[in-house]
Amino acid sequence: MAQNDNEKYQQQAARVETEATGARGGLSQDELDELVASSDTGGRSVAGPVGMLLMLVALAWSLFQLYIASPFGLFNDTLARSIHLGFAVFLGVLAFPAARTTFQIALGVIVPLALAGLFMVAAKDGVATWWIPLPAIFVAATVVLGSPKDRIPIWEWALAILGSLAALYLFLFYRDIADRVGAPILQDYVVAVIGITILLEATRRALGPALMIVASTFLIYTVLGPNMPSIIAHKGNSLSEIVNHQWITTEGVFGIALGVSTSFVFLFVLFGSLLDKAGAGNYFIQVAFSLMGHMKGGPAKAAVVSSAMTGLISGSSIANVVTTGTFTIPLMKKVGFSSEKAGAVEVASSVNGQIMPPVMGAAAFLMVEYVGIPYPEVVKHAFLPAAISYIALVYIVHLEAMKAGLEGLPRPVEPKPWVAWLISMAFTVAAICALSFAVYYLMGWIRPAFPETAGYIVFVFLTAVYVGLLYVASREAPLKLDDPNAPVTKLPVPGPTIRSGLHFILPIVVLVWALMVDRLSPGLSAFWATAYMIFILVTQRPLTAIFRGESKMGEDIKNGFLDLIDGLVTGARNMIGIGIATATAGIIVGAVSQTGVGAALADLVEVMSGGYMLAILALTAVLSLILGMGLPTTANYIVVSALLAPVIVTLGQQNGLIVPLIAVHLFVFYFGIMADVTPPVGLASFAAAAVSGGDPIKTGAVAFFYSLRTAALPFLFIYNTELLLIDVTWGQGIFVFIVATVAMLLFAAATQGYFLAKSRFYESIALLLIAFTLFRPGYWMDMVSPPFEEVAPTEITEAAGATPAGEDLRLRIAGVNDLGDPIEFVAILPIGDGASGEEKLENAGLLFREDGGKMIIDDVSFDSAAQNAGLDWDQEVLRVLKPVSQLSKYLMFIPALLLLGLIVFLQRGRADKAPNKQAAA
Repeated sequence: MAQNDNEKYQQQAARVETEATGARGGLSQDELDELVASSDTGGRSVAGPVGMLLMLVALAWSLFQLYIASPFGLFNDTLARSIHLGFAVFLGVLAFPAARTTFQIALGVIVPLALAGLFMVAAKDGVATWWIPLPAIFVAATVVLGSPKDRIPIWEWALAILGSLAALYLFLFYRDIADRVGAPILQDYVVAVIGITILLEATRRALGPALMIVASTFLIYTVLGPNMPSIIAHKGNSLSEIVNHQWITTEGVFGIALGVSTSFVFLFVLFGSLLDKAGAGNYFIQVAFSLMGHMKGGPAKAAVVSSAMTGLISGSSIANVVTTGTFTIPLMKKVGFSSEKAGAVEVASSVNGQIMPPVMGAAAFLMVEYVGIPYPEVVKHAFLPAAISYIALVYIVHLEAMKAGLEGLPRPVEPKPWVAWLISMAFTVAAICALSFAVYYLMGWIRPAFPETAGYIVFVFLTAVYVGLLYVASREAPLKLDDPNAPVTKLPVPGPTIRSGLHFILPIVVLVWALMVDRLSPGLSAFWATAYMIFILVTQRPLTAIFRGESKMGEDIKNGFLDLIDGLVTGARNMIGIGIATATAGIIVGAVSQTGVGAALADLVEVMSGGYMLAILALTAVLSLILGMGLPTTANYIVVSALLAPVIVTLGQQNGLIVPLIAVHLFVFYFGIMADVTPPVGLASFAAAAVSGGDPIKTGAVAFFYSLRTAALPFLFIYNTELLLIDVTWGQGIFVFIVATVAMLLFAAATQGYFLAKSRFYESIALLLIAFTLFRPGYWMDMVSPPFEEVAPTEITEAAGATPAGEDLRLRIAGVNDLGDPIEFVAILPIGDGASGEEKLENAGLLFREDGGKMIIDDVSFDSAAQNAGLDWDQEVLRVLKPVSQLSKYLMFIPALLLLGLIVFLQRGRADKAPNKQAAA
């Protein structure tokens, strides 16, 4: 059997004619490292004392972040943001060269000079203006003079120090500034203008021109509001107001986004960097290949799984592509995937790493602040769509392998008989469950029994487990990546591969436990996980050497500390772009809050969409894609959520669709990450094409096609919030997961045009219809058996009396908004206990009066259910919808499954005939 597998594999390899020297498209590992560096950590490589200085600054940044995140680091949050941005700007200017293209050079000159002119126009109240152009002239001069990649000119040092000092201004003069908030002095003006100008230049260097242009546009809008079209016009803001709002207070640059970067994101990025430095990234890849590499299209399936695991600890699509892609893409080509399809699979799986909790490309922590829900809730809501998306991608890869008749890689050993395999799996699952229960109940007993020393006891227990797992790992050969360009590649054996790195799971266990069980803050949870990761990084080399009888204690300990320092520096370098992006996105958020453009944008979107909710969502998706083509995921999410998330909620309420805020934020986030895939700018697609040697535009197009499942999910969970596990029990959650997964697999089969055999067009349409029905059975059931009955507004009392306690009345309301403009919206009024309809309404906080056949709200009690539903006095009730008994929406599964059975019957007949035809041929 093994010999036959090898023969099949060799034939496949010969058929696709993958040459060893061309498997990576001609790029060396150094070139790939440079690609990641230029996008994520800085494209400049400086040796000698200057390089050492930059390394020490990055190390100091990591140590500072560890200190303020620790239980001992009592530090003012605003001051921490100031220092955080100081480090980011300093390293951003010095780590990234001034310009890469003529277009960027032009922007680096034009934008600061244009902003200087804008600030001079905005200067009022006797503010001197002669000095305003000087920072812009200096920034433009540094761009024109240029900066080589192998050294740092003196003007770059000056720019970095000036920008860093401007960022540190709040830290250095905190008390003085606190005494004059709202009344800036000349010193405040100078520092703010310098700071904004250099921050935008650092943004251009580290993140490209898009975010710089968008932020500058919002600054222009802030000043020139009276000159804008009437629908978005505003009074305009002076330089004094801009300085105060954007730099001196925490409304703009030093706002929530930078606060999240400071408090949470850095520690999670650092944790991922240390985990990868310890060898976890390689371990995840090897485990995925050992378990899945033998399947049809095995390397592609393993690429998906390894990228999912890598996405747990990484926030960068490009880093994911290059980290796993240098190994997975050549192997995918070797088993028969084209260069474009191999790159596209890697892109789709790597980009999806950003929707996978717990890090989610830093967006999870921003959602905590913007949505106002605990971090575990964000993880709960985000997990199911991410898992479904990955399962569907594995299935897409399977369908591609089926269409092309591809096999997997040869197994190193014969598989166990299926009975023995099932017994082994059952034993493994039972052992994991027993361990989980033991840990859970042991921890539950330790904390109340030893409240003062529980932390030390837990540490000793974890350390004992760590030493035991490390001893098990030391019995296995060290993991090494096979050369993907070798003529024949054998898969690693699953058992030894899994055992060789089980200790890497412990820091993740610490993180998840602290977040989900102890309910510590994300920052403190990441601190304890990182602290334990540091312990592992320092000790695993000497302990492994002792267990193997190869101990060189001094050298092993030294190498462990060198690994730690390298991980700390790499973590800081990985944070440069995120720190700068969150600060610059703060300019946009500050402009939105300062100008009130959000309300104007709501009117604009409503006009463009005609008030249709689906059109509003489509417009938001397109805007997210457009902005995301040049913005990093974090900045794109901040910008679009600040602009459009409130708009979707408001307009949804006006259209009778009550959309939870977390659903809207996840909708925006999903389409933001899609921009990393979408041609013509999808950076992850270009990185994958550089590895595969394929065409980047074609790679992006195929990756976008593979990612349609990710694009469909946000629309579905807006209308069916059960997918986000909102208001569902454990049993319902499991049921929703199974049904939604089946539906997404059918959606993938429909879009791929292949199920059990090649689908005919009507079969693909039927599969889409079945998938939609499984996702939203209520859509069809509402047509057959409406859930509400409309009654006249004057009969609202009778409707309330007929509504059981715990049910909701839906009221269409006419009133005015905060600006006095007339609006209509739908209010969900919970009905409680009461002997009559009038008593139920009073208990809900409502009193009515009838005026000429109209029902007018006469009074709303403070903090009542009615007030929380958005009701207020003098509003008119236009429509009343009372709940009525409805057939179960899940009855719609019956016709859907019958139709699916018909398609299976038709396609199985064709699938059975296909092998016979091939055999006859």
